[in-house]
Amino acid sequence: MPVGTAPGPLARARQAPPAKARRAGRRSRLVRVASLAAAAALWQFLTAADVRLWLRFDRLPSPSEVAGTFGRRLSESGYYLDLAQSVIRILSGFTLAAVLGVAVGVLVARSPRAGDVLLPLLEVARPIPAIALVPIAILVFPRDEQGIVFITFAAAFFPVMVSTRHAVRALPTLWEDAVRTMGGGRRRVLVNVILPGVLPGVFGGLSVGMGVAWICVISAEMISGEFGVGYRTWQAYTVVDYPGVIVGMATIGLLGWLTSAGVELLGRRLTRWLPRAEGSS
Repeated sequence: MPVGTAPGPLARARQAPPAKARRAGRRSRLVRVASLAAAAALWQFLTAADVRLWLRFDRLPSPSEVAGTFGRRLSESGYYLDLAQSVIRILSGFTLAAVLGVAVGVLVARSPRAGDVLLPLLEVARPIPAIALVPIAILVFPRDEQGIVFITFAAAFFPVMVSTRHAVRALPTLWEDAVRTMGGGRRRVLVNVILPGVLPGVFGGLSVGMGVAWICVISAEMISGEFGVGYRTWQAYTVVDYPGVIVGMATIGLLGWLTSAGVELLGRRLTRWLPRAEGSS
């Protein structure tokens, strides 16, 4: 479009989302907020009334008690140190898992020889829960920090690797044949066909891997950590600080939600070429 030229009607229609989609988005956000508010109100009622049915709410801290504890934690520097430690561990292990998971997934899907060598080892190791590797990590790594990052890596690696492998195998062979017909070599096929084509599957694996990584890093911190949200949550439990335990749980949930949302946002930005349903975010 020439500089200074106003966009035409079609361009304006593409740029501005339909009013119906905007209203649907607002309704969706209101419903989400309302669901959280309703859950908090129910929690407050059950704890204030000391309800004891087949579940016991008379010993559970109320939302107001948890909010007071959370406010005190926000004024403590140690809370932010724990946050930073857990986030660094997650980002370190998850980044390694993302890079190696995609690389290994593409390799075993594209090379029968590599698949014959690596897949038996990977399939034997894949069912082992990452948290079960904590004793091995303690024995093998000289520092607990390295062991926790390894646990995080192991948790996220397999979802990414498996999703990438299946995404590569699901690519239409016609795409590769077209590139080779035009004289493209292996590198051109990898860069122009394989990597763009597997992005939706890769980000599906990354999203799952992020959630599993948070589960395992918190568990590892509880077992062998010195700092971190998981370690602090376990410490609160050992001193019978139940509001502190719930603050730790809420912090873990918030961190997991933010990091998973970041992965999904990056995935949407890198796969804009995919067709999307009207009003999808």
